[in-house]
Amino acid sequence: MSAHPTTPVPGRAAVVVISMVVLLTACQAEPRPTVAPPAPSPSASIVRPDGSSCPDHPTPACTGAPKGVRLTEVPLNTEDVAYKVQTPGAVLDGVHIRGPLLVHADDVTIKNSVIDGHVTNADGDRSFRFTITDTTVGTTRTCGPLPAIGHDKYTATRVLVQGHSDGFRVSGDAVDIRDSYVKLCSNPGDHSDGIQAYNGGKGLTFHHNTVDQREAEHITAPIFLVDEKSEDVVVTDNLVMGGTFSIQVRNARGKQVVRGNKLVDKSWVYGPVDSECGRADWAGNELVTIDANYRVTSIVGPLACEGAS
Repeated sequence: MSAHPTTPVPGRAAVVVISMVVLLTACQAEPRPTVAPPAPSPSASIVRPDGSSCPDHPTPACTGAPKGVRLTEVPLNTEDVAYKVQTPGAVLDGVHIRGPLLVHADDVTIKNSVIDGHVTNADGDRSFRFTITDTTVGTTRTCGPLPAIGHDKYTATRVLVQGHSDGFRVSGDAVDIRDSYVKLCSNPGDHSDGIQAYNGGKGLTFHHNTVDQREAEHITAPIFLVDEKSEDVVVTDNLVMGGTFSIQVRNARGKQVVRGNKLVDKSWVYGPVDSECGRADWAGNELVTIDANYRVTSIVGPLACEGAS
């Protein structure tokens, strides 16, 4: 189309200047870009024999007591408030305990079960090895002030923790927690944590878990591992949200590995991270957005380490 005869036509230089101004204005107004999430890798998915599954990080759909499992209620045998196991190698499969479970023997196995209270292996100065798998710990009717599961020498896999202000406690050696889901609550005066090391020991692995602390009010962090007695701490491929500073890993001797974790953007109170950046093996951590089913909907950007150099 020709220009109107009474309208001056800008020269080439003027057109270039005008185009640059328009382009710069558009760039300044453009919102912060997000990156579509990658397709979940086969190794990240959870598929159980009962058919329940999660395509990526754990949710209630693939953790806890399997749907339809037939439970046998076990009478409380300790002052009518708890159930105590004292037989080495005992197997609790498909049981319902309407209170705390006290593990006072080595090599106890808990699976396909529901524990309304907490699970602890501490007996004075002694503690005992145990494994807990495909089990629900806690109820939504209460908010227990004690850690849901502790304290050392245990392996937890596909566990659903609810109704507790603290999820996992690490107070000794050899703790391995994988593919589990934690939904935290809190009471006034609590310092809620998804996992906390307190007088920890050597060898902690916290891998491919989901910790949701967004509804708790009296909080510290989904990941609170700042204990000076801990040694060799590995925190990898977890999805976390909430907390004051969401990821806190520092002070441990030996290695401190923090890799491949995803933190829900802007879910914290003060900041995303307060960790020991100078010593941590920190890589591949990201800020993300999620949907109501904990599926990652976008990657906002890399999650940098902040804290001690």
